[in-house]
Amino acid sequence: MYDIKKIREDFPILSREVYGRPLVYFDNAATTQKPLQVLDAMRDEYLNVNANVHRGVHYLSQQATDLHETAREKVRQFINARKTEEIIFTRGTTEAINLVASSFCFSQMQPGDEVIVSEMEHHSNIVPWQLQAMQRGIVVRHLPITDDGRLVCCDDIATYITERTRLVSIAHVSNVLGTINPVAEIIKMAHERNIPVLVDAAQSAPHMALDVQQLDCDFLAFSGHKMYGPTGIGVLYGKEEWLEKLPPYQGGGEMIDRVSWEKTTFERLPFKFEAGTPDYVATHGLATAIDYLTSVGLDSVEAHEKELTRYCMEQLRTIDGVTIYGPDEPHDAVVSFNVDGIHHLDIGTLLDRLGIAVRTGHHCAQPLMSRLGIQGTVRASFALYNTKEEVDTLAEGLRRVMQMF
Repeated sequence: MYDIKKIREDFPILSREVYGRPLVYFDNAATTQKPLQVLDAMRDEYLNVNANVHRGVHYLSQQATDLHETAREKVRQFINARKTEEIIFTRGTTEAINLVASSFCFSQMQPGDEVIVSEMEHHSNIVPWQLQAMQRGIVVRHLPITDDGRLVCCDDIATYITERTRLVSIAHVSNVLGTINPVAEIIKMAHERNIPVLVDAAQSAPHMALDVQQLDCDFLAFSGHKMYGPTGIGVLYGKEEWLEKLPPYQGGGEMIDRVSWEKTTFERLPFKFEAGTPDYVATHGLATAIDYLTSVGLDSVEAHEKELTRYCMEQLRTIDGVTIYGPDEPHDAVVSFNVDGIHHLDIGTLLDRLGIAVRTGHHCAQPLMSRLGIQGTVRASFALYNTKEEVDTLAEGLRRVMQMF
């Protein structure tokens, strides 16, 4: 049984008030709240095990290294990678995609070669490729979407692949539309043409089980802070054969094997891509967040959040003048909407005064906003601790806001 009361007790911030009203936190696609288990684990490490990893022979350094590398193994298990060498710690999804963009374009692409993204991508999966276009002359092409927010290429991506295509980089779940893209099918079609695929899993890792071997993706990126872990930590998964081919992203301590004035050689995987002191306390926090998600059960989390999403869409559709963006199915954990005649920023500001935290604006997806013909939306996004009663509060709050106008 999904014990929502017990789960909420693990997140003390959910019991606070905002403007004298109980907090309803619906900004989880931006960042999730952190359970006590994660906060306690990180505090304990700072208090008792704080020492730089990999470099010291003393007890604390060895203990901190063990926690750090145990976290890598937890991540490996979480996404079912073959080896821990395929798990690279980054600062988040954004840095993970930038790493691939920089290293892949430098070593695998020539001017005129193409990267394919989609029209629904977050800026973090657009701008890194545009920077490479400016620096190296590559071409960034985008897959169009339908009016209801689905990729038009689901039947045959070959229509959009050319002889110059070198990589497909695609979001698993849209952070605006909630669309769950058929990444397994896209990967299969791309691989039939020897095209590798990067999956942006920032919005799927907190909500559903991931299996990189089953997906057969070449790269996959996600962030800790969107899945109940700390900020500033993320993961890049890469198939070993690809990571071996790519050059380092940054240079400095930890990623070197030997340095001389004549030549530098680099460490083995995964350390080749981890220059400098890692945030070893955050990796421990991420591992604890993974333990937490696993203890609740990702299947249960996914079912709970899909039911919340469905219920929210039902409730908002009872309100005249509300437009919801994105398909009914497959749709997960995000509901973006607008109200006729009221600016999304005004709605978000007034809902905030009622204790309801939602996100407003373009959600770092301005090309998608242009495609939809709007400037922005109100976005309610859900986590494992949200309830139907909170959705009711949102609907009631929205009716109240509309009465003011």
